[in-house]
Amino acid sequence: MLDIATMRHDLKDAFDLDPNPSLAEEMSDRYAAMSRVVNPVDWAMHAPYVAAIDKLKKERGAVILAHNYMTPEIYHGVADFVGDSLQLAIKATEVDADIIVQAGVHFMAETSKILNPSKTVLIPDMAAGCSLADSVKPEGIAQMRAQYPGAPVVTYVNTTAEEKAASDICCTSSNAAAIVRAMESDTVIMTPDQYLAQNVAQLVPEKNVVWWEGSCIVHEQYTAQDINEFREWNPGTKIIAHPECPPSVVEASDFSGSTSGIIKYVTDNKPEKAMLVTECSMASNIADALPEVDFVGPCNMCPYMKKITLEKILWSLYTKSEEVHVDPEVGSKARVAVERMIDLSKKLGI
Repeated sequence: MLDIATMRHDLKDAFDLDPNPSLAEEMSDRYAAMSRVVNPVDWAMHAPYVAAIDKLKKERGAVILAHNYMTPEIYHGVADFVGDSLQLAIKATEVDADIIVQAGVHFMAETSKILNPSKTVLIPDMAAGCSLADSVKPEGIAQMRAQYPGAPVVTYVNTTAEEKAASDICCTSSNAAAIVRAMESDTVIMTPDQYLAQNVAQLVPEKNVVWWEGSCIVHEQYTAQDINEFREWNPGTKIIAHPECPPSVVEASDFSGSTSGIIKYVTDNKPEKAMLVTECSMASNIADALPEVDFVGPCNMCPYMKKITLEKILWSLYTKSEEVHVDPEVGSKARVAVERMIDLSKKLGI
């Protein structure tokens, strides 16, 4: 576990991290991408960390892969590549860097390590977990295999290396329906997200989709009643849901898609008002690029994603700490499942 007091003391000795309006002004091009959601005072606080991280990335030969749920100062400030789980998994196979810093949760860092066993993969906070990754174990997958003999196991990337290794192929929210549709068996096991599986089952009725009863603590909180009441109070708002939400929520929404799918929908359609039924930072990270869209309504914050901060990214780079390790045998098996997903996605043109 990170010793926050020691981290802050050592960083203060090594870097000038006091708020710096002059530096913030010098980095105004970086700020422009987040000015709608980050005020100038906060940017003056963030700018010294961004500058220090920039310097260390060059010295260490490092890249930062950041998920769409990162806060704007990370997403726009220091990330070299941003995207959803599938995009980051693919990018992890393409980066030409000695060190990968994963600005996301632990399973994402594991995925990068699985795909790059010879590289150093760092996560700024080992405690950045995932409720879905915690909801199933290899024993649970074995139980499903015994219940449905011969059925392939399609496992969401929001899982640990051990669960991936116990599966036939992985999927993300953006390619789940296509992956399931491509399976030769009539029955397909999906783990661990029951709601993603149920939504996929609606899209792929020709398959008998069975699922493990896990769920995301962010998306399971939304209800169809919430959506319908918000629509009554805010007529004309386009409501856009992530497929980790319950099927009743997806049905009540105007569009459902992965994080990348949501961004594409809003960018292509530019609704006057939009409510994103997903993690809070999604709207923040695309707000400045779409000033004509008014992002309204409630959102739910992922406590795990928010463990990743500029301060912790700087510490991880400075000390090369919080390194992610995966047992080579487990990693080899997990890599098969992840690479099958990537290869099939490319073949299907996803």
